[in-house]
Amino acid sequence: MEKTENLMDGLFKEMNRCRELLEAYKEIGPVGQFGYTMIKRDIDFAESAIKENDVVKMLKAYQNLKECN
Repeated sequence: MEKTENLMDGLFKEMNRCRELLEAYKEIGPVGQFGYTMIKRDIDFAESAIKENDVVKMLKAYQNLKECN
């Protein structure tokens, strides 16, 4: 996260970045299915953390999303 960015801003930024990655994995077809599934799981985890307002879970979700590539 940048110094001026709060957790929610960083989380949404990473979720959007990873959603773009989902599209790239989807486009490459069956070969990208595993990567697609793993990234989708991380996005779902982040959405769950936000819904539950669980800060510890949000921090974990942020770290997971930062590692998506």
